[in-house]
Amino acid sequence: MLQELKGKGLLIHHWDTDGICSARLILKKLSDKKIDNRTPILGNYFLTEKELKDYSKYDFVIVADMSLPEGDILRLAEKSKVLIFDHHLGQEIKEVFHYNPVIKGKNPDEYPSASWIINKFLGNDVNLFALLGIVGDYEQRIKNNKQIYKIITDFCQKNKLNFDDMLKIVYLLDSNYKLGDKKTVENAPHLLLNYNSADEILRNKKWNKNLTILNEEIAKQLDRPQDEIRGKIFKKIETKYNIISTVTRKIAWESGKDVVVINTGFFDDKDQIYVRSNKNLEPLIEQGKSLGYKCGGKKEVLGVITPKDKTDSFVREILDFLK
Repeated sequence: MLQELKGKGLLIHHWDTDGICSARLILKKLSDKKIDNRTPILGNYFLTEKELKDYSKYDFVIVADMSLPEGDILRLAEKSKVLIFDHHLGQEIKEVFHYNPVIKGKNPDEYPSASWIINKFLGNDVNLFALLGIVGDYEQRIKNNKQIYKIITDFCQKNKLNFDDMLKIVYLLDSNYKLGDKKTVENAPHLLLNYNSADEILRNKKWNKNLTILNEEIAKQLDRPQDEIRGKIFKKIETKYNIISTVTRKIAWESGKDVVVINTGFFDDKDQIYVRSNKNLEPLIEQGKSLGYKCGGKKEVLGVITPKDKTDSFVREILDFLK
């Protein structure tokens, strides 16, 4: 199917490790075609009107590791052939090619990342980039998935790596979006095409410098006070860096509790809200969408962007849902 695509293409991918590695796998497969790659504005789980107009010039559009709003997809499909490869929750968009085993009822544990789904779709052998997307989305928790974790450890043993090496690569790749460097995010899949080993990624000087800056900022934000409301941890941070998911993840994994984090410093007129819970967050994701907020996630994760004057009311709804 991919080889049948004609004309000039656009690859829209998420800005994190899973999105970058998914893009790298697709670009490798379609190396004989003319393809530009872009991420949405960092922090946006939707396309702006300007992006939708700019992207209407392409003959085909591939979306990887992003659950873009159905309206955005249908706008793109007016002018272009659209293909989606994803593993997030949502509804199947039947007007386009939508490859997402999770929304078709498959076990999410068997499809833990977009990179894994894409790699299997392409018929590739297990490789570094297919696995990095998994490690990026789950980090230490992937050890609870015995089937997938064995695949990762077998690969590491064959390639003289360990799990900590994989985590370090994830942190290096993610450092670009967390510092707000969209151009470097979009260049990363092309750089990975030229890297022949994990060691080359681990030695990238720019990304290592990024990581030092981020670790200092994450530690600073984790030191900010937090509240516990009805057994749920609630925390406000204020940072220009896109680290809300990392902060939420660290608190959740260390405490074992449901966590709600708000970042008031990333957007001028909006706030970021991030939730991690042991409860199924699918109804909350749909609730946020019904209110017109840009949101997405997986069973255990919710990310939302709200106007600043709506943040408090939606946080109350989140806490009511979690209690």
